[in-house]
Amino acid sequence: MQALVLEEKGVLALRDIDLPLSVGPEDVKIAIHTVGVCGSDVHYYTHGAIGAYVVRAPMVLGHEAAGTIVAVGENVRSLSVGDRVCMEPGIPDLSSRASKLGLYNVDPAVRFWATPPVHGVLAPYVVHPAAFTYRLPDNVSFPEGAMVEPFAIGMQAAARARIVPGDVAAVIGAGPIGIMVALAALAGGCSRVLISDFSAEKLAIAAAYPGIEPVNVGEAVFAGAIAAATGGWGADVVFEASGSARAFEGLFDLVRPGGAVVLVGLPVDAVRFDVPGAISKEVRVETVFRYANVFDRALELIASGKVDLKPLITGTYAFGESVAAFERAAEARPTDVKLQIRVQGEN
Repeated sequence: MQALVLEEKGVLALRDIDLPLSVGPEDVKIAIHTVGVCGSDVHYYTHGAIGAYVVRAPMVLGHEAAGTIVAVGENVRSLSVGDRVCMEPGIPDLSSRASKLGLYNVDPAVRFWATPPVHGVLAPYVVHPAAFTYRLPDNVSFPEGAMVEPFAIGMQAAARARIVPGDVAAVIGAGPIGIMVALAALAGGCSRVLISDFSAEKLAIAAAYPGIEPVNVGEAVFAGAIAAATGGWGADVVFEASGSARAFEGLFDLVRPGGAVVLVGLPVDAVRFDVPGAISKEVRVETVFRYANVFDRALELIASGKVDLKPLITGTYAFGESVAAFERAAEARPTDVKLQIRVQGEN
């Protein structure tokens, strides 16, 4: 079966590879339609590693996916052949202590697509547990279905923030995840979301959504913009979604006393964490690692029309053009938010 294989750092090939496709009693087999190109996929391509996760053997990329069920295991009752679905890409040990606490995203034994040494889904078929496979409503397209995974990160961040209706939020970073976080914060009850970036193009994409207010930090100080918007009080919730070490400089100047800071981005470099600044305001600090128990709600928000992710899909490639899609993603064009690859099937 052909798949997009990361052979080693900087080397991609669309080639045949043996992948496990045996359908267990609790599994479904899915014909993959659409796969999103995630920043983590690109980072493995360009750097060969993310922290302790190192590509040591050829690995199939891709974890943001939607498709059609073509076979079901004998014990599966919730899904049927022909169902259009999206998939939560982490497979935890459901008997683990983390899973029993509802924290299956931090289960040490979780197997997450396209995270070494686990293969991803840029291939025609995959087998996946039915418990982590979700039927798409009729009004949700395959491309939108493949966007549920990154939006779920925004949902996890909004849930961790414990938003109160009317809160003012600030998001650092207007990349794909930053915009997802902003949209989830609005859906969660925030009255307005200020979002910062150096890229005017990314900010323009974010600003097209009502309730999101862009701040170009190449031209203005984010803390000043937040102060002006809140009468000097500060944001109720600050989401750090850039992963930049620089973002931690003055981080607690942005948040109000007793507010919350939610760390979403994963810095590569060491950061300076202002403990006195956090303590002096009694700021609640939350962290986000992927998501747990939000995938279905993310899908429902998209189906309801309250969250429209279609404008964020800025390019679609055929499966045979997968390498070109990754080469473009590695360029980090400021006008690109989410590139997708159509593996098989019609639009």
